[in-house]
Order: sequence, then C-alpha cells, then structure tokens
Amino acid sequence: MIRILLADDEHLIRGAVAALLGLEPDLEVVAEAGRGDEVAAAVAAHDPDVAVLDIDMPGADGLTVAEELAAAGARCAVCILTSFGRPGYLRRAMAAGVRGFVAKDAPTQELAAAIRKVHGGGRYLDAELAATAMAAGDNPLTEREREILRLTGAGTETARIATLLHLSEGTVRNYLSTAMSKLGEPSRFAAVRAAQEMGWI
Repeated sequence: MIRILLADDEHLIRGAVAALLGLEPDLEVVAEAGRGDEVAAAVAAHDPDVAVLDIDMPGADGLTVAEELAAAGARCAVCILTSFGRPGYLRRAMAAGVRGFVAKDAPTQELAAAIRKVHGGGRYLDAELAATAMAAGDNPLTEREREILRLTGAGTETARIATLLHLSEGTVRNYLSTAMSKLGEPSRFAAVRAAQEMGWI
C-alpha cells in the first residue's frame, strides 16, 4: 500500500482527489493539509511514501514546501499537482528533487500512475508542461532582478526597495530597466506579469 499525503487549500478539490485515489486498491491517503506550512508536521506525524502538493497554497507554496522537505531529508517522494504549468515552476521543482509534475485537469488515473511511478523511484512529467519548459529556455533574470521584480509586484515603492536591499534608487531603477529589456516588456509592471507567468518569480 502506497501511503499518500495530499496538500491543497481547495477543500472540494482535495476531498474529491482523496476520494478518487482511495478507490485505487494500492493507494491510501493517510493525511491531508490545507496549508503549505502544515505539510512538514503532517509528514513527520504520518510518514507518507508520497506527498502530493498543490503549488498555490497559503502559508507556503508547494515548491517552497518541496525544497524544505528535501533540505530536511524527508524520505517521501514529492509530486506536484497544479493548474499552473509555468516553465519556471517545473525547473524549480526539478531542482528541489520533485519527481512528479501533474496538471490538475489530468484524469485521476494519470495522477495515480504518477504516484506509483515516483514511489518506485521514477519520474513523471506531464508531457505538455515539459515541452513548454524546454521551449521557454532558461530564466534570464539574475537573483537580484527577480528579488526587485517580486517586491515591485507586491506594490513596494522604488525608494522602499532601495532601503530594503541597501541599494541606491538609481541602482534599483537600473535593475528594473535591465529586467524589462530581458523580458521585452515596456514597463516594470508588464515585466512583473511576464516573469510571474513564466514562473520565474
């Protein structure tokens, strides 16, 4: 029996997925979580074989949780279940040791197959997500550019960003200008949107 932890903040979806997986003879959902910051404790308490994580959750997103589980040496394999097929997400997930990446609109049988495969030590990547990630290429933004775009997207003013990052306002504007140029966008907010859509910030 493969023991599963299911983490998704949408109760209806989580309940439906848990019920459908429970119909499989070799799968058992032993724990559920509605927030990312509840996952580590649930993993410690229930020792699942596979953690199925949504990306977009309160408390901590699924990719951050996957990174934390990997850093803590958790033995469970991680499978990401998401409606956000962004290339940057897939690359970050792979870097965090995530073994499965399944679209939320996939049939339950596909998720069950992914769980079995990652539990067996293999990888399961949604073919369309993988192709999109390959076509998108590498993230062109530096860590500092990503940081500044994240803060800009959160509504932080340039002067405040400069204070937070110990930079001059001119330097912050230069970073934003470079990021806009790399992304081919006419404004800082368009650059933020483009970077978010690619999963790069």
